[in-house]
Amino acid sequence: MTKGIIHHVELYVSDLKRSVEFWSWFLQELGYQAFQEWDGGKSFKLGETYIVFVQADERFLDVPYHRKGIGLNHLAFHAESREHVDAITSRLKRNEITILYPDKHPFAGGEGHYAVYFEDPDRVKVELVAPNI
Repeated sequence: MTKGIIHHVELYVSDLKRSVEFWSWFLQELGYQAFQEWDGGKSFKLGETYIVFVQADERFLDVPYHRKGIGLNHLAFHAESREHVDAITSRLKRNEITILYPDKHPFAGGEGHYAVYFEDPDRVKVELVAPNI
């Protein structure tokens, strides 16, 4: 039954090539597969849910995104385990992607909430959270 499950999320991005390069490895690590591709967009699908990246029109590029404004704050994904979070954290560091809240990592979400937080090229916050044990 798919009632209530998110069908898709669509993100407009400032640089499609850069965003697709950034997100591809992460989404594929989580089991997503390339789904659709067209001039100005690409999507990745896992089960019945897909994530779409669309190149924003040039006339809207001067309006910067900020997660503390109205709209999306962050996207959170399930990890397989704490070890999975650690492996992704290591890869983020190797790729020189800044880990958010480093002084509280991996418990920035509170005691018992094992996760890594980082930002995509447009500063959309991303969270990968381990199951509670």
